[in-house]
Amino acid sequence: MLQAHGDEYAPVTPYRPSVSSPAQLPAAGQLELELGGLVSKNDDGRRASLPYTLKLAFDSAWGLVLGGEGLVATPAADGRQRGIGDTQLVLKRAYVFSDESALGLELGAKLPTARSSIGSGKADYSVNGIVSQDMGALHMDANLNLTRLGAIDPGSGRTQAGISAAFSMALDERWGVTGEWSGSQRRASARNAQLLLALSFSPSKLLMLDFGLTHGLTAATPSWSVFSGAVLPLARLW
Repeated sequence: MLQAHGDEYAPVTPYRPSVSSPAQLPAAGQLELELGGLVSKNDDGRRASLPYTLKLAFDSAWGLVLGGEGLVATPAADGRQRGIGDTQLVLKRAYVFSDESALGLELGAKLPTARSSIGSGKADYSVNGIVSQDMGALHMDANLNLTRLGAIDPGSGRTQAGISAAFSMALDERWGVTGEWSGSQRRASARNAQLLLALSFSPSKLLMLDFGLTHGLTAATPSWSVFSGAVLPLARLW
């Protein structure tokens, strides 16, 4: 069994596989890694990436989340572009009322670490409100967010509104299922919306594996994507 400074790791707190973030933070002082693979298809062709997330809570109320895409392969006019993606830094505040109910607030900044042919080339800033609630065997994570985009098309709105709701439940001690609807909209720009369905498998409290797919509901959303990933602790820092 994994040990850290003589103590066992706490159970992981997965943010994968849904778009919606939960209000809860990982165990304080436990650095967690989420790593996955994602392939999506739209009119321009297939886009593949290796998304990652690092999570660290300072205490039960405050934490940091660092995420992005470690490698991206996307269609381009001269073939396929490959490189690292943009990086997202999030400061998170959790308001935990009980084991069944919590609220969360995230302040985020997307850093343009990708080349312009892969990312937007500009920084984005966001605020996200979260409601997490157990309803019997069903768990809900609902998000409502606003993003100030750095790069926009002429005449389109700079502020994008997003909404999502993920519902998950345990099938038994190791298997779980998640369903989610998410979408976004801004002025003079096509609306995005998708459905997600995923299965998760936890061989132990220190590891969760997931795999699933999404289906786009609008012309501006990738028609489909498939993904898989894992969540595990890296270190117990205190």
